[in-house]
Amino acid sequence: MAHLLDTRTTSFGDLVGNGKIYRVPSFQRDYSWKPENWEDLWQDILELNANPNASHYMGAIVLQTSRSSEKAFTIIDGQQRLITLSILAIAVINQIKKLADQGQETEANQERQEILKRAYISHKDPRSLRYSSKIILNEANDDFYQSNLINLRPPRNIRSLSKSNQLLWQAFEYFAAGLQELKNVVQGGDKLTEFLTDSIAQRLIFIQINVEDELNAYTVFETLNARGIELSSTDLLKNYIFSLFRGPDDLQEAQRQWRRIINAVQMEKFPDFLRYYLNTKQSKIRKERLFKIIRDSVEDGRQAFEVLDQLEELGSLFVALGNPNDVFWQDYPESRTYICELELFRVKQAYPTLFIAYQRFSPEDFTRLLKLVSVLSFRYIVVGGLNPNEMEALYSKAAMAIAREDIKSPRQVFDGLRPVYVSDEKFRQDFSLLSVPTKGQKKKLASYILAKLESDAAGVEVSEDSFSIEHILPESPNEDWRQNLTETQIEDMVYRLGNLTPLEPHLNRDLGNKSYSTKQEVYQKSKYALTRNLLAEEWTPDTLAARQRRLADRAVHIWKSDFS
Repeated sequence: MAHLLDTRTTSFGDLVGNGKIYRVPSFQRDYSWKPENWEDLWQDILELNANPNASHYMGAIVLQTSRSSEKAFTIIDGQQRLITLSILAIAVINQIKKLADQGQETEANQERQEILKRAYISHKDPRSLRYSSKIILNEANDDFYQSNLINLRPPRNIRSLSKSNQLLWQAFEYFAAGLQELKNVVQGGDKLTEFLTDSIAQRLIFIQINVEDELNAYTVFETLNARGIELSSTDLLKNYIFSLFRGPDDLQEAQRQWRRIINAVQMEKFPDFLRYYLNTKQSKIRKERLFKIIRDSVEDGRQAFEVLDQLEELGSLFVALGNPNDVFWQDYPESRTYICELELFRVKQAYPTLFIAYQRFSPEDFTRLLKLVSVLSFRYIVVGGLNPNEMEALYSKAAMAIAREDIKSPRQVFDGLRPVYVSDEKFRQDFSLLSVPTKGQKKKLASYILAKLESDAAGVEVSEDSFSIEHILPESPNEDWRQNLTETQIEDMVYRLGNLTPLEPHLNRDLGNKSYSTKQEVYQKSKYALTRNLLAEEWTPDTLAARQRRLADRAVHIWKSDFS
């Protein structure tokens, strides 16, 4: 259990008051709030301004206390909110400065400006007469924040700034523009001061949590299940790994390597990527324990470089597994088909096995493994509708066995995954009852299944983009159909796979919701074998079920493991 030094309810004004200094860890993520975040905050503040007795909860802010000073803190979580509020305070102070420069209560507004800066933003160095902030940002943002925002110096060329520094300045401009619209506030320094000291400083409420170290901070995240936990856990991991490097050269190389990894896999996907990587070493890893597992297993710079090397090597594969058009597959042309299928099935449980197999198997065996994973997934998840959690544990065990060289071939992988290989009998039964909605993502799945069935029936490869999906019983049946079918039967039949068939788009457009006998005449003109084989005299629940059972027989050998 984390040792919490202090937990309290506090306001923005209390946080930055009494000489407290806050430091964003050197390698914490850059400022990343965008207009939608500023808009949400601004609307909350406007509501406070309109309701004098209201307050707004800003969430938890997690701080690591300094051992050298009781007034110095490291921001573990909450930096985006704290920085944004300081920028808003700067915008208010800048507006008061403008009033003074325009000759409006010059002395009073100059004094207000100084008091508010000392209270919420910074102190002035008596030698240089420059302001330094109560909040020290990371290395990418601090220079711009101190030099430009704190000292109210517009950048000469905003396009030359880094993306995060552009966002810092754009946040300032957003709030400055917002203030101009508050005619009852912006007209006087006293009103602006009241807006900052009351609505912003005292009625924006945080839960302040002080902890001793980053590991305890992570336990707090796990307990709170706070919004943004994934990015915070990634930052904690990065900071810990960087802390293991003692020399500046090693640290700079690690930073470069980290940037390459994040640029490849993207920050928001990194926790998933890391979990799949760790699942090559142990099973049943929850996302909430990633930081602790790394901290327990990586103890020095050498081990940290080993992890970074492995993550960098696997990052390209991780991205490519979700994109059949990735250049990665130029050397694996036959693999693209199976990557398309895994993307369609939204299957990621196999990533740990695929990570290690890519390193250990030949290209031919890796492709055979991709096919196996696709067949397993189609039978178990897509058609069977079974919980994929059991698959994930088995894939993790297979990955570890490949790494130990206990498994050296796709056939041995199949032996380990046999518990989740749905038998032919059950697959036939599941497929005979399969319904596939033909809207959204599911429409692609229906087209895929029909294309595979048609290819098998016709003996030639059929593209799923070459036909439209015909509903034999129309989605919107007319009265002729309703005379012979109940509402319950219609609801059950319309998206059953047996009710779907491939048809040329120009023929499909003319059919609409016409009667079955009319449709059947058109079906005989189709080039698709599945459609020409629709020979039943009438379309009933029984004829649909019989057709779907025949399709299920065909499916058993289409989606079949090479090793079963």
